[in-house]
Amino acid sequence: MVDFNFEGKVALINGGSRGIGEAFAMEYAKRGAKVIVSSRKQAGVDAVAQAIRDAGGQAEGVACHTGDGEQIAALFSHIKEHYGRLDVLINNAATNPYFGPIINAPESAFDKTFEVNVKGYFMMAQQAARIMAEQGSGSIINVSSIEGMSPSPMMGIYSMTKAAVIMLTKTMAKELGPVNVRSNCICPGLTETKFASVLIDTPEIYDQYISAAPMARHAQPEEIVGAAVFLGSEASSYTTGTVITCDGGTSI
Repeated sequence: MVDFNFEGKVALINGGSRGIGEAFAMEYAKRGAKVIVSSRKQAGVDAVAQAIRDAGGQAEGVACHTGDGEQIAALFSHIKEHYGRLDVLINNAATNPYFGPIINAPESAFDKTFEVNVKGYFMMAQQAARIMAEQGSGSIINVSSIEGMSPSPMMGIYSMTKAAVIMLTKTMAKELGPVNVRSNCICPGLTETKFASVLIDTPEIYDQYISAAPMARHAQPEEIVGAAVFLGSEASSYTTGTVITCDGGTSI
């Protein structure tokens, strides 16, 4: 039988203070996981963790900047000390400080975007993989984007980072398969979050997206959750290195 129950499982969700990450955290807790909500600001993760506890779930908020290796190391030390295991990591934090033609992009925007979107994912996955390899099981889920498969105007650097996330996913799947640690990727399409508001609120960009989407609309955060539940559960026990698109058919 397919089992989507996360009782006894520990899940770390970074970028979990709002949007898609918050939806992941709420659903995992609802299914019985002990959820560690992580993001840059303590107030944001505390609010989501409290909402989970108010709903009867188990959650803790731990602030961590995914571009800071020392903060990441401290987060995983805390996980090992207080939980003793980690069953699921969802890499979801992302940034996009520059929106415009790639030829005009400043070096600082390139560095910042790769620091958070690629280096941060790598360091988080590296730390999680060490714990998971030792316990002989685990699931790493990287949230990329359909931008990593086909770039949109004004999104060049962001698209480059999301393509790197897909390759990080596949590389880790090959290396970690022998120790029963799975690595998979979710590529959402345009989703209604604060992060994507500039795209939704710019008519010429939004209209172009809608015209390319067979379902002719953007997504809500909750519509991305099912893929993460599948990839984190035993229902996907023989699934690794895969990329699941949740984009209303845009990438067809």
